[in-house]
Amino acid sequence: MITPTADNPFAVLTLIAAPAVFTNASSVLALGTGNRLARVVDRARVLSKGLHAEPPEDKAMAEMWMRHVDRLGKRGELLVRAMSFFYTAVGAFAAASLVSLLAALLAGSSYHMPFTVVAAISFVVGVVGFIGLAAGCSLLVRETRLALASHSEEVRLVKSWLR
Repeated sequence: MITPTADNPFAVLTLIAAPAVFTNASSVLALGTGNRLARVVDRARVLSKGLHAEPPEDKAMAEMWMRHVDRLGKRGELLVRAMSFFYTAVGAFAAASLVSLLAALLAGSSYHMPFTVVAAISFVVGVVGFIGLAAGCSLLVRETRLALASHSEEVRLVKSWLR
């Protein structure tokens, strides 16, 4: 059996670098998602304070703000779920890096069965990380669409005031 380390001395680095890059991407997305969640919470607080101080008299306006509040709640739920997926991805990619290092150490040895098992574990953990990253991103897309729907509704409201 020709081992990757015998053919290419950078194979070990590649085995570890790929999950590390995905770990970094997941971490950045988790950080950005946390910031988005904080903005949703702040927006909900400002909106509820304003509506409590001066409730809308127009029924259509009250319904619009209720939709907006409902969207903020849904956005918060989506962001928390996305963060959970991103944190899962960070952990999975970090584990994949460590397990890949172990696989690289076993690749040059005569222990073929443990190498196969460890390589399979590394692959499975990497797939879990990738699924977490993809699922978190899809949730961010849904959250962004809800934010845009609220924004569009507010823009129409402002335009109606200016007519």
